[in-house]
Amino acid sequence: MGKPASLIAAALCGSLLSSCMGMRLPVMPPQEKARVSDAPAAAPLQPGGNVIVDAVAKVGPAVVRIDTVKRTVNPLGGLLGRGPAIQQQQGQGSGFITRSDGVVLTNAHVVEGASEVHVTLPDGRSFTGKVLGADPLTDVAVVKVVASRLPVAPLGDSAKLRPGEWAIAIGNPLGLDNTVTAGIISAIQRTNAVGEGQRVPYIQTDAAVNPGNSGGPLINDRGQVIGINTAIRQAPGAGLSFAVPINTARQIAAQILDRGFASHPYVGIRLQALTPQLAREINGATDECTLPEVNGVVVVDVMKGGPADAGGLRPCDLIEQVAGKPVKNPSEVQLAVDRGRVGEPLTFIVRRGEQRLDLTLRPAELPRQR
Repeated sequence: MGKPASLIAAALCGSLLSSCMGMRLPVMPPQEKARVSDAPAAAPLQPGGNVIVDAVAKVGPAVVRIDTVKRTVNPLGGLLGRGPAIQQQQGQGSGFITRSDGVVLTNAHVVEGASEVHVTLPDGRSFTGKVLGADPLTDVAVVKVVASRLPVAPLGDSAKLRPGEWAIAIGNPLGLDNTVTAGIISAIQRTNAVGEGQRVPYIQTDAAVNPGNSGGPLINDRGQVIGINTAIRQAPGAGLSFAVPINTARQIAAQILDRGFASHPYVGIRLQALTPQLAREINGATDECTLPEVNGVVVVDVMKGGPADAGGLRPCDLIEQVAGKPVKNPSEVQLAVDRGRVGEPLTFIVRRGEQRLDLTLRPAELPRQR
């Protein structure tokens, strides 16, 4: 008679257990991950160690959004029934607070013709603004809001700028508030950025600037405003940005705060950039001018009765120096005149034929645009 099935199972189980208990199963080591890099770990960033972050932290709270409403009369509206009699156009730009009692600097073109101006701070506070004055020649305007203890943006010295330094733009491009972009100063004293004869020696930068950035600050790595972002020139692959130097803006803003408008001297001349080829063409075409075949700036016309006429400047004069400094193109002459003062002597050294003359002019005040 065979063994019961339960006893056979128990015997098998015991045999298997004794066998298993006597064996040691191999332990598999944990699988290592493949190394992608064996470079040492970077040191952790120290708090406040990023100069751009620090600079933005100083100026950012004082950068504002400026919303404008421009109302115009629709000549086809009203009685003719072609649209509303009064049309509204909305605009947007940037600005920055320079005085805690509500003085804001921006571009003249941001607030030009505005019927309403609203200023909004990054913390959400909003104020109605009043345009105290705007200067279209330099594109600088001053807006005032009724407030106190507002954050202010420190102003730097644009005369000390050098190409290659950090340039940081803060503004509201395309409606995106408090946008920060960074680059470097590409050039200074750019007198041919938006045409000849301009009155602003622009700062050129490669920091990205778009519509809506106008009027916002360009700052350095120390958190100081060095310019007002003003103009853009598109180029294949990149854009070029230009800013009004803060020293120029400060001078214009001070005049607006003092009297409500900016004053610009003028002498009443029309100029032309001279090249050796142009000089040969002029000398061959007329006996009225004998010009040296050089690069320079020549007087084309003198306004009758103006400061230049009274000071003895004549057509065909080659201007070599203004206020003791050499000039090489019409923009440099214009900037030198603009640095002068209304009614005060301004020296010109010119070449007239074989003569070199030292003339003294007294600039008059340029009539304001209305």
